[in-house]
Amino acid sequence: MNENGLSFARAFGAAGNNEAGSRVGRGEAVPATEGNGRIKRGSFHPGARHGEGPAIPLGPGEEPLLSMPGTTPAEPTPAATPSPGPSIGTPLTEAPGPERATLAEAELELTPTPETIEPGRALALADFSPPAVGAGDRFVRFAYRMGLPAGALNPFRKRARPRLTATVANPLPGDTAAGTALRAGHFLLHGMKAPIADVEFSGPRLSPPFERLIHGFGWLADLEACAPRQQCTQVAERVLQIWMAANPKPNATPAWDVGNVGHRLLSWLIHAPLLLSGPDKKARGRMLLVIEETARWLDRNVGKAGDKLAETAGWTAITAAGLLLADGHPRRLFGEAGLMRAVGDLIGDDGGVLSRSPLGQIEVIELLVRLKACYAAVRSDAPPQIDTILNLLVPPLLSLLHGDGGLGSWQGAGAVPAARIEALVKASGVRTRPLRDARQWGYQRVNAGKTVLQVDAAPPPVARHTRDGCASTLAFELSHGAERIIVNCGGAAFAGGLIPLRLAQGLRATAAHSTLTIDDFNSTAVLINGKLGSGVSEVEIDRRTLRGDKGGGATRIEASHNGYVTRYGLSHQRILILRDDGTELRGEDLLVPAGRKGKRGTIGVALRFHLGPNIELAAGEDGLGVTLALPDGSLWQFRSGRDPVSVEESLWADGQGRPIGTRQLVIQAKIPRSGETFSWLLKKMR
Repeated sequence: MNENGLSFARAFGAAGNNEAGSRVGRGEAVPATEGNGRIKRGSFHPGARHGEGPAIPLGPGEEPLLSMPGTTPAEPTPAATPSPGPSIGTPLTEAPGPERATLAEAELELTPTPETIEPGRALALADFSPPAVGAGDRFVRFAYRMGLPAGALNPFRKRARPRLTATVANPLPGDTAAGTALRAGHFLLHGMKAPIADVEFSGPRLSPPFERLIHGFGWLADLEACAPRQQCTQVAERVLQIWMAANPKPNATPAWDVGNVGHRLLSWLIHAPLLLSGPDKKARGRMLLVIEETARWLDRNVGKAGDKLAETAGWTAITAAGLLLADGHPRRLFGEAGLMRAVGDLIGDDGGVLSRSPLGQIEVIELLVRLKACYAAVRSDAPPQIDTILNLLVPPLLSLLHGDGGLGSWQGAGAVPAARIEALVKASGVRTRPLRDARQWGYQRVNAGKTVLQVDAAPPPVARHTRDGCASTLAFELSHGAERIIVNCGGAAFAGGLIPLRLAQGLRATAAHSTLTIDDFNSTAVLINGKLGSGVSEVEIDRRTLRGDKGGGATRIEASHNGYVTRYGLSHQRILILRDDGTELRGEDLLVPAGRKGKRGTIGVALRFHLGPNIELAAGEDGLGVTLALPDGSLWQFRSGRDPVSVEESLWADGQGRPIGTRQLVIQAKIPRSGETFSWLLKKMR
C-alpha cells in the first residue's frame, strides 16, 4: 500500500462517524417521463459544448465510438488547473509489453442516439385498491376495522372454536442443511451455528438475522424441508414451547415487533401440521388459541410497524389468518384492504421497493407467494391485484442478477444464490425479462454479450424505508458469464452470523463499494441501526446507445451526484461505456466544481474496484496496469490513465453470508480542489 493509501480496515473503521457531503435531505427519485430521460432534468456540465466529440478508440482494426455531445467537462478555474489526464474520448497511454491493451486512434463518423428502453409500467390506482366487494361486505370490513369482533357481526351464529380450515402446501421450501442442523440441536444461519439451549429467546441480545429467524419462525420451513413430518414434529414442538415460555405476553421486545409477529403468524399457519400433529390434544388447543390471539394482536397493532415492509408482513399474516381461521371472513376483508394500501406505500412506479434493497424485494415477493398458497388451500381465487403486483416486483429483481444467476451486492445484500432466486421466481408464476432501466428504484442494467453491468444511479433510500442502507451511489458491478469481476463488498444485512456485527457499519460505507471517495468520507452519512443521514440528494443520469457505420456499438451511461458538494464544492460524475460484445468497459470519473470558482488546496481521492473471488493478479511494469486471471481461464486487463494502481485487501459476502477474502484495485491521488478527471479501462484480452 502506498504512503497516501487507506487500508481496507481503516476505511471500514472510519465509516461510522463520517459526516456526509451534503446537508440536503433525500426524497424518492423522480421517474423519467420518457425511456431515456433523466431522474432530474438538467445539464451535467453547465459549461459543456454541444457537438460531436472526439473518437473513442476501441482496439486494432475496430471502429471507435464517439463521445456524446454535451459531455465535455467544464473548464477548470485558473486558480488550480488539473493535470492533463487522458479523456474518455482519447486513447489511454500506451506502454510496451504483452499485458498492455493496444488502442487504435482511427476516427469514424456516427450518430449517437438515445437507447430505446421500455419504461416500467406506472401503477394505476386500481392496482392498489381493495378487491371489489358488495355493500354488505363493505359494511363488514368497516365495522371490523372499527373494532367490532367477528362474532358480533353475525350474532345469530354460534361462535366457532379456534381451528384451521385448511392445510397449506408450502410453495417455498426451506434450507435442508439448516433443518438438519436444527434436528441436531442448532440454529444455522449465514454459516453460524447457535445451540438451541444457548439462545436467549427473549430480550434484545440476538443479532438482527437471528432475531428475524427465531421470532419469525422462518426455521419451520427449514425443518419441514429436511425430513418427513413425523421425524420433525417433536423438534418443532420443543422449540415452540421454549419460545412461548420466554414470550408469554406481548411486550416491547423484538419478539413483538410487527414484522416479526407477521412472519411468525404466517409461518404458524403454513406449517401448522408440524406444530399440531402431536398426541397432546390440550397442547393443540393451546396452540390454536395462541394463533387466534396473535391474529387479534396484529389486528390492533399492525399500524404501529416500524416501516412499510414490516407492515406488509403484518397485513399478509392478517389476510392469511382470515382465510385459514374459522369465522375469518371479516378479518380477510380487513386484511386485503390493508395489504393493498401497505404495498402501495412500499413500492415505486417501476416495481422496486423504496428501500432500494433487493433483499426487501425478495421478502415482499415471498410474502405474496405464500399468501397465494393460502388462497389455494381454501380453494379461493386470490385478488387479481396480487398477481398484478407480483408482475411489477419480479422484473426489478431480475435486473440485479448476474450471469451466474445470483444477486448483486446492493443495499446490504450478499450474493444470494441462483437456486433461491430461481425457486422464488418460479413460485411467483411470473415470466418476464429483467428491467434494464429502473429509474425510480435506481439501478441500471446493461447486457452485452456474456457481460452484465449493474450501476447504482439514484440517491440512497430515505430514512423511513432504510434497514441496511448503504452509501453506494454511482458504484457498479460487472460480471462475465459465471465470473464476477468487479463487485461491492455487500453482506451488511448478514452481519451477526459469520460476518461480525462490528463490520456492519464498514460494509455500508462508500469505501466498501466500487466507486470514488474523497478523503475517505462517505457520499452519504452512514448512521447506526442501518439508517443513513444527509448526503446525496440528487442524481442525474443519461443513458444512450452508440452505433457505428460497421454495426459495432456500445451502451453509454453518464451519471452524477451531489454528495460531496457541501463539504468540497465538487460533484462526482461517472461515465461508463460498455461495448456491445461485452469485452471492454471504459470509465471516466470526474470531480467538477459545483460553483463558478473552484476552492483552493488539495484533497485525497480514491477509486476502488473490489474484485470477485478467486481472481489472480499480475501488476504491470509501469504500475498503471494490472492483469486479472479469472477462474474460467480468461484474462482481463485493468489500466489507469494516469495514476498508479495499487492492490489492497477486500472482503466479499457470498450467498450464504460467509465473508470471503478478496482484493481490490485502488487508484489514489492528491488533486486540487478545483477538480480532476480519472480515466480507466477494463478489457478482455482472451
